[in-house]
Amino acid sequence: MLSFWDNPLSIILLCIISYKIGLYIYAKTNLAIFNPLFIAIFLIIMFLQKFNIALTTFENGGKFINMLLCPATIMLAVPMYKQRLLIKKNLLPIAVGTVFGSIISMSSIYFACNWLGIDNLVTKSLIPKSTTTPIAIEISNTLGGIPALTVAAVIVTGILGSILFPLIIKVFKMDNSIASGIAIGTASHALGSAKAVEIGEVEAAMSGIAVGVAGIASVIMILLL
Repeated sequence: MLSFWDNPLSIILLCIISYKIGLYIYAKTNLAIFNPLFIAIFLIIMFLQKFNIALTTFENGGKFINMLLCPATIMLAVPMYKQRLLIKKNLLPIAVGTVFGSIISMSSIYFACNWLGIDNLVTKSLIPKSTTTPIAIEISNTLGGIPALTVAAVIVTGILGSILFPLIIKVFKMDNSIASGIAIGTASHALGSAKAVEIGEVEAAMSGIAVGVAGIASVIMILLL
């Protein structure tokens, strides 16, 4: 006999409620550390453990939400279109900044893992941490990493970026919207871009284009290795 949680709609409802709670807490506290996605992930994990719900059961509904990842990312094209003239005017610095940011991101995690003596398999899984999820998975497979670990690293990177980025702007007095957008898009992919949307339309546009350029640059670098 099927349980209540075997119904994919139940899992989808759990995800929506968890995220709504995250949004409520964030709205009440206005603290970056209470990122809605982070809170939702925490609540869902606690719920699954408390009621002994298997991961395979959760995935029955989770896969439908996962299907919306690509359309949600594509929505970043809206601010990009609105700022198309500004993007065209600053195309060279955007491209150079994003490519160099991707190189630094991938090489820094490689050297850091080697310095700390981390297993080579784990290192390969962490290298594409700043790339958007679909591309990161393919890079991980190409390198011989663990895709599940890569996805976890991508999510953690995105959440940390969205939490820390407002603080980084204040500490380093980053008053250039173009540079700010490129930085968060290159370092924290689509999850960071969601935060950029809250900051401003220019930041959102630059972050959106940085996600795409960083993904392409990362793939090319892997192919050249």
